[in-house]
Amino acid sequence: MSFTVKSDIVAEKVAMRDAFCAKMIEMAKEDKRICLLDADLMGAMGTKPFKKEFPERTFDCGIQEANMIGVAAGLAATGMIPFAHTFGIFATRRACDQIFISCAYAGLNVKIVGSDPGVTAALNGGTHMPFEDLGIMRAMPGVTVIEPTDVTMIKDLLPKVAAINGVVYLRLVRKSCESIYGDGSTFEIGKANILRPGKDVTVIAMGYCVGQALIAAKELAEQGIDVRVIDMFTLKPLDRQAVIDAAKQTGSIVTVENHYVNNGLGSAVAEVLCEECPTPLIRLGSQDKFGEVGSRDFLADKFGINAKAIVAAVKKAVEKKNK
Repeated sequence: MSFTVKSDIVAEKVAMRDAFCAKMIEMAKEDKRICLLDADLMGAMGTKPFKKEFPERTFDCGIQEANMIGVAAGLAATGMIPFAHTFGIFATRRACDQIFISCAYAGLNVKIVGSDPGVTAALNGGTHMPFEDLGIMRAMPGVTVIEPTDVTMIKDLLPKVAAINGVVYLRLVRKSCESIYGDGSTFEIGKANILRPGKDVTVIAMGYCVGQALIAAKELAEQGIDVRVIDMFTLKPLDRQAVIDAAKQTGSIVTVENHYVNNGLGSAVAEVLCEECPTPLIRLGSQDKFGEVGSRDFLADKFGINAKAIVAAVKKAVEKKNK
């Protein structure tokens, strides 16, 4: 693991879906076991180039998400390495039993890609806005749960995901995201990244919220508050030591996730703190509310997961610590 962090938060020049497809094609050229499944969303996910390159290893199962997971399980049972994609809401909630029984319980090697997590579903609206997918997937025994932060990370992680023997859930932004890491950065699944050192408080974030945490930390530094920022891109297995070290060294923690505060990152961190190192904790995320229609920025503000919300939460966390 060796990474650099960019000094400014800017939008990626390449959409996450395009980087995903390009890397999948590269991997499939080297490994004939790699195959792709979709539930009538290849156009939306930008994976038609994969189908053109490998028509015999591409399976569009139609709007039958549970059936798609069954097909993926069958392919895995024959020795293939299937990557099955649909929107995150359908990849987890609609196909939950098939993932649990046909893939995880059966010990099969299936990779599930759920796109448009949380507020990044934007104008698709509340019915397509997964705020519960992380909780569903982290509850399943043996399942690895990852939310890649940017294009650099997805390029590095995909071969490592393929190499894991078991079920992996990739929570993937479909369109634009912030560029956080420098070219050539490498990452270790299950190992958190400290993006910014700090002694007053720690912000632990995932996905979309990582960029917002860095923006907030920069603003807070100008106000004399030294914030450590951790990218916990692997929710399961969680980097427990990174949480414990943050608690001991900074004395207060804020978690921020594009997800319900229940059963996701905030809950996972709370479990570690309760068991290992009780510490003041504030959890940011959707507060038990359904999603709705809106732009990403509007929804991030609505659900309190943007830089403005993080700044306010950090100040409260510092107050808690000092009391």
